[in-house]
Amino acid sequence: MLRIAVQSKGRLFEDTMNLLAEADIKISASRRTLLVQSPNFPLEVLYLRDDDIPQSVASGVADIGIVGENEYAEHGEDVEIVERLGFSKCRLSLAIPKETKYNGVEWFNGKKIATSYPSILKRFMDKNGIKADIHVITGSVEISPGIGLADAIFDIVSSGSTLVSNNLREVEVVMHSEALLIGNRQMDDDKRAILEQMLFRFDAVRQAEDKKYVRMNAPKSRLDDICNVLPGLKSPTIIPLADSDWCSIHAVLDEKRFWEIIGKLKEFGAQGILVTPIEKMIL
Repeated sequence: MLRIAVQSKGRLFEDTMNLLAEADIKISASRRTLLVQSPNFPLEVLYLRDDDIPQSVASGVADIGIVGENEYAEHGEDVEIVERLGFSKCRLSLAIPKETKYNGVEWFNGKKIATSYPSILKRFMDKNGIKADIHVITGSVEISPGIGLADAIFDIVSSGSTLVSNNLREVEVVMHSEALLIGNRQMDDDKRAILEQMLFRFDAVRQAEDKKYVRMNAPKSRLDDICNVLPGLKSPTIIPLADSDWCSIHAVLDEKRFWEIIGKLKEFGAQGILVTPIEKMIL
């Protein structure tokens, strides 16, 4: 049985539960129980505060954990990064009152900065030769300048709307963060085998992201033109039709270039184009 530590609430919790569900690993939605076992996969979920996850994995209380890169960097626990998961992206930034004149990072010399990430902030300040008073806060950091508790803040920024609502502006991005799958370095072979099964499912889910399965009928006379614009995994599937002058073409398209490619296919005579989403893709 593999034990995974998961954030008990918030955006990262939602994204993690969605990934497990898409990988067909069933987990009870109730978080009243600290430890929940999956009924269809050898995995149990341990619900924790986000800042407790790195230590729980390092100490072996959990075998693996899904945590923000910001928490991993802040706590510096001896764990391995198994995989970058690509979701729950944000950044850690310095922000100051909106109307304050800013002349570069040296502005922070002698200032009081409120943050929940003192270790990351100290490393940044030391690197830039800045001496500031770091004031550690575990709650709503963004209100600190408004109530006179600090001159600036260092905190997570996603959309930036929280800064705007507190009359703050972002002036320095210190690091970018995303969800990480971290692991205990002493995991035994049996647990690593389960982990590999889970990673296989995760990869299949992520490979299908932003992909569309496209089928179309096309004249054989334009087959080379059409194949040249289709960025299939290897090459498109071509199936003969009853009309010997036509064929059916099946391919996978990246959603970012979808409309550009569809337009070219129409120019080359493709008809009856059918587009369907992809849930999983095994390479």
